Amino acid sequence: MKVPGFISLWAVTSLLCGQLGNGTEHEDVVKHAIKLHRGKGAVITQQKQWVMESCRKLSGLLRQKNVVLNKLKNAIRAVEKDAGLSDEEKLFQVHTFEIFQKELNESENSVFQAIHGLQRALQGDYKDVVNMKESSRQRLEALREAAIKEEMEYVELLAAEKHQVEALKNMQHQNKSLSMLDEILEDVRKAADRLEEEIEEHAFDDNKSVRGVNFEAVLRVEEDEANSKRNASKREVEDDLGLSMLIDSQNNQYILTKPRDSTIPRADHHFIKDIVTIGMLSLPCGWLCTMIGLPTMFGYIICGILLGPSGLNSIKSIVQVETLGEFGVFFTLFLVGLEFSPERLRKVWKISLQGPCYMTVLMIAFGLLWGHLLQIRPTQSVFISTCLSLSSTPLVSRFLAGTVRGDKEGDIDYSSVLLGMLVMQDVQLGLFIAVMPTLIQAGVSTHSSIFKEILRILILIGQILFSLAAVFLICLVIKTYLIGPYYRKLHAESKGNKEILILGISAFIFLMLTITELLDVSMELGCFLAGALISSQGHMVTEEIMACIEPIRDFLAIIFFASIGLHVFPTFVIYELTVLLFLTLSVVIMKFVLAVLVLSLILPKTSQYIKWIVSAGLAQVSEFSFVLGSRARRAGIISREVYLLILSVTTLSLLLAPALWRAAIMKCVPRPERRLST
Repeated sequence: MKVPGFISLWAVTSLLCGQLGNGTEHEDVVKHAIKLHRGKGAVITQQKQWVMESCRKLSGLLRQKNVVLNKLKNAIRAVEKDAGLSDEEKLFQVHTFEIFQKELNESENSVFQAIHGLQRALQGDYKDVVNMKESSRQRLEALREAAIKEEMEYVELLAAEKHQVEALKNMQHQNKSLSMLDEILEDVRKAADRLEEEIEEHAFDDNKSVRGVNFEAVLRVEEDEANSKRNASKREVEDDLGLSMLIDSQNNQYILTKPRDSTIPRADHHFIKDIVTIGMLSLPCGWLCTMIGLPTMFGYIICGILLGPSGLNSIKSIVQVETLGEFGVFFTLFLVGLEFSPERLRKVWKISLQGPCYMTVLMIAFGLLWGHLLQIRPTQSVFISTCLSLSSTPLVSRFLAGTVRGDKEGDIDYSSVLLGMLVMQDVQLGLFIAVMPTLIQAGVSTHSSIFKEILRILILIGQILFSLAAVFLICLVIKTYLIGPYYRKLHAESKGNKEILILGISAFIFLMLTITELLDVSMELGCFLAGALISSQGHMVTEEIMACIEPIRDFLAIIFFASIGLHVFPTFVIYELTVLLFLTLSVVIMKFVLAVLVLSLILPKTSQYIKWIVSAGLAQVSEFSFVLGSRARRAGIISREVYLLILSVTTLSLLLAPALWRAAIMKCVPRPERRLST
């Protein structure tokens, strides 16, 4: 349905009225236009006159533009042939003429784009929201492209201004004799210009035409300062350094990652303030939890809650804090591997492999059953079940770090079983992340492609199993030929200087992390295997390395647990406390019962008593559900409400974990072996 002629005339008249003064004049012009429209011959005459006059003006402007362009081309040729001008002066003048040519061409394009936009709007259906939305999107794209072109023209003007300054300096140098110091400074200036040209990356020009790149409108926000004078002077500096914050239309905030000029050192002061604030507030929060008998990690989580979006909202660099906190996980799992020697791994490898697999299958089966009863999509049920089947390796590692364990003759150590199963869950995490794209496609696929999806999942599982075999083969080679000489060299070079030892061990951790990442296996598994390989060198080696790495691990673990608190929302928990408590208790009890059932089937009869402790350690939900939940929410697998429920259930289960662990230790471990870490 097109807009009738009366509406079209009204729209054109309204546009013309926008150039006039007050509202009375607007009404007079509209009434006169309606009279002309109702007349029989007058409107045609007026339209012809208006069209002829407008076309005459437009054609005159276009002819004048072509004349100016020809003159500019002749001027450019004349400048290039002028032998009396220096190279800098030629560059400046030619650059200025070219910029003016671009401005004329862009002005002409803007006129025709405006005409086409008006024509498209008048021919559209004013009752069709989709059509108006598409028109708005096209106008927005045009505005973005225009803004980008204007930015590029402004940058070119700055470059032309720089060329002009260089030309003036060159003329001054020709008119006077330079001192030795001036000549040295001139040579340094030219070398600095060449350095900037060599190291500068044209990231904008290189990526603007890449597929998937979109132009976005952003706000550049300067940080408010109490002192306005200081703010004004600081803004001049930040305009050059690019340290202000950018915010897009989706409320995402961005900071500088790589500056155009890499010769000037820069620091993200927001990130520095965030780390300092977390470090200072973690002390009283951890101290308070110690006084009431809770693990200190909950104090660090409370610190993140207080500073995060649900509290004071003082953390600006949330992504950077979370990234640094990931290193706390890496070093925590490395120390877990130090205590988990290959000999202990061989002793419980069957249980560690079978237990998590059976538990995951049972969790998915129960999830599909409940999903069918509650009419939840199968992809969503599989995701939620797998997410809840994982347990927190860093949390249990902190529990085990404060527990003295003594094996009975012929029995299996519960810590070995528990850590082995947790490491296998980390492997499952990598497998699940690899399968997530297929799970996303399965949510929108038709029934005709279900066999292809099953085949694809089986191929992915085969790839993961091949990657695991390759990882363990590499570990075998490293343990046999490399790790011994490598540590002895580090030990010899680090006498009197622990710096080399710390760097060498850290480099080995990152090497194993990189290997497992390249093979599409969990990075956490690489950190664990690094510790297990080093522990094969003996107890003395383990003690020496642990003494060096533990302080680093403790600080980074504080950042990690504080980053968890950034995603905890107490107001949401309070609003839905009854539902969340019911869901959390249901998940914890279900995981505990399933773990007891599975361990009863796979543990030897002489070690059946440890199933209660191991089940208590597996009854909470891993903090990696935050990562999986965020990815699933972005992919459309789960809704916002389900995402918040997963976050809240995970947090509450982690809060219940110390009480359940304490109860299991009190019941199953003899008194001389008890010591729960606080």
